[in-house]
Amino acid sequence: MADVTQLSPELVRRLHDLARALTAASRSRALYPAQHPTVTGAVERFRAAIDQASGGMSITMAVTPQTLLVEGVAAPAGDGPIAEAAAYLHDHDVLLIGFLHNTPTAVLQDLLALLASDPVEVRARGGPAACWSHTGHQEVTIEQIDVQKVLEDREVKSPAARDDVWRAVVHAVLEHREALDETVLQRLLAIAGDVGAIGALATDVMAPGHTPQGSPMITTQAAAVLAAYRHLTGVVSLLAPERREEVLSNLAAATARLEPAVAMRLLTTDRAAIDAEDGAVLTGIVERFDDAKVAQLLATTLAIDGQASQRLASVFDTIAPDEERKRRVLRLTRTLLSDADFGRQSQFATLWSSMEELLLTYNERPFVSTAYRTALDEASGRAPHLAADLPPESREWIQTLDQDNVRQLSVTLLIDLLNLERDAARAPDITADVAALAEDLLLEGDYAQALRVIEALAAKAVDRGAVTAAPSRLAIDRLAASAGLRETVELLDELDDEQAEVFARFAATLGPAVVEPLLPLIALELETRARTRAFAIVRGFGAEAVRRLTPLVTSGQWYAQRNAAVLLGEIGTPEGVPSLQTLLRGGDPRVAREAVRALANIDDPSAARAVHVVLRATSGPLRQAVVAALVAERDPRVVPVLLRVLNESDPFGTDHPIVLDTLVALGTIGGDQAVGDISRVLRRHRWFAPKRVRALRQIGLLVLRRIGTPAAASAIQDAAINGDWFLRRLARTVTS
Repeated sequence: MADVTQLSPELVRRLHDLARALTAASRSRALYPAQHPTVTGAVERFRAAIDQASGGMSITMAVTPQTLLVEGVAAPAGDGPIAEAAAYLHDHDVLLIGFLHNTPTAVLQDLLALLASDPVEVRARGGPAACWSHTGHQEVTIEQIDVQKVLEDREVKSPAARDDVWRAVVHAVLEHREALDETVLQRLLAIAGDVGAIGALATDVMAPGHTPQGSPMITTQAAAVLAAYRHLTGVVSLLAPERREEVLSNLAAATARLEPAVAMRLLTTDRAAIDAEDGAVLTGIVERFDDAKVAQLLATTLAIDGQASQRLASVFDTIAPDEERKRRVLRLTRTLLSDADFGRQSQFATLWSSMEELLLTYNERPFVSTAYRTALDEASGRAPHLAADLPPESREWIQTLDQDNVRQLSVTLLIDLLNLERDAARAPDITADVAALAEDLLLEGDYAQALRVIEALAAKAVDRGAVTAAPSRLAIDRLAASAGLRETVELLDELDDEQAEVFARFAATLGPAVVEPLLPLIALELETRARTRAFAIVRGFGAEAVRRLTPLVTSGQWYAQRNAAVLLGEIGTPEGVPSLQTLLRGGDPRVAREAVRALANIDDPSAARAVHVVLRATSGPLRQAVVAALVAERDPRVVPVLLRVLNESDPFGTDHPIVLDTLVALGTIGGDQAVGDISRVLRRHRWFAPKRVRALRQIGLLVLRRIGTPAAASAIQDAAINGDWFLRRLARTVTS
């Protein structure tokens, strides 16, 4: 494929900084008032980034869902801050945004206030461009998306459309799933033919690869990108093998646009440590890195870092192993850098000589001075002397500024704002901010502070006199479906006991809506700590959780149905009977056993009727599985269920086999509780069914003898004395 025009490495770096500053300022403004120090600091950094990016004049950026464009040229789609800013602006209907040099702080404050507003509300007021025109500010220009046109064209989707199929593709990559349905396979095939879509997929699979503090985990991200590439090449090999060369070229182009650190880590992956298929993909990508792509990657990395490194030298040697090509690429790289600010520095010639020598010789020692190395070595020795001059209170002062204390202060301030709010018009904004803070705390892994926040929302939700009551309930529902909660659920197996306990309290406060994100854990086939914890959380909701387990009841996986039956039994309320009856009718004995045990645990007539209906409707192995399940645990709570089946069945009609099976089961676990009912069944008679009468009485008498208690023996003796002629004869046979 032909190469497309690319932005210079220097402009990419400036755009990178501007995008990061924009999203950081927007998030701060959404959480705090305009006068808050956090906001004012973020706005100043935003203004400085604009001045740097505008180059003393102006900068205008077009917005797509995946990246930003300057003068019609797209920034690398895989760049985290740029992609994040693009998605944020796109979600707020911004099609184009421009800034003049020296944009006043007050103008930026108004812009952030607009971006912090609900996009639906802004859309109702005419859109962001219309709202911005009313401010009269000329330093920032905004053009907006034609929403109506988007709605008209929504059926025409790009391969990177963020729909349900896209999310299924991302999950398939992250979960290393090989068995995919036809829809996902076709979307992967479409993505493989689009360099931009490949970059968007790489961005999304890299997104979870961050520490709780937000720092990228480069190795994890590179592994995720390689997994995405493996899925794409695998689908092409399966469905369109003639396109393999084209797809490898697309992968190489997408790799060149990745975040440089991720691209370098990917390209230096140890081929011996991965399987042959992945190694072949990487080899194919490296072979298709032409001189321009290699020079672009080098130039971008050098412009960002300001120096060469051993890792960069290793990547360079991997992509361009021969000496002639290395020198050719370095000449092209220097040409690219000469157009950037980095290349116009007075000391660039000296720096370039050092970097060129490193990239060609693999020797870093000449570029670290002896004095600098000595200073580093002696730094630890000087530390005790410097520490001796600090006041005794310095440790406590520093601790008040650490991340935990600042976060705790933010939580306290926002909860106070929630409790003090009296303006109904502002109530939705403050509750949305509080919910966003709770989600951020979940992502940070600070479950204790997240619990404080959700408890504050829950208290307001039940306060009928508070203007924030209804918005708080809505915020809680949204939080239950948030990405932050789902990511926390995915980590449930890794949490220690204390963290898991705090999260369980958090989930209990959210309410039954949290059952849905827990369903994947409940459906696991094997017992895990995560599944046990999910069971405990859902069990705590009682009857309110029953209807939310329907997806497991109707699942095509037997173990998911089995787990649903176990959980419904542990909840033990009559609301679970219809679902358990559905599971009993499914025909799988493994599920039926658990469903019967669950019904036996429900102290309600509907549970016994459900067992009766199923016994009537089944035969063969399934009925035997139902009966075996009833007696397997020898649980006395099962006896009332069996007795109800016995008394409500016709022993001489179609229910005859059911009655016999029930009598046999009572012989195992019945005890004195069953003796009276068995005695009454023995005295039932029908003239035109002699064989069934005989079988009923013989088995009933044998069951009484098996029970073997004094009450059972007395019942047999009474039958031998006071029964009809036929019953007396059979009873005497049993006693003899």
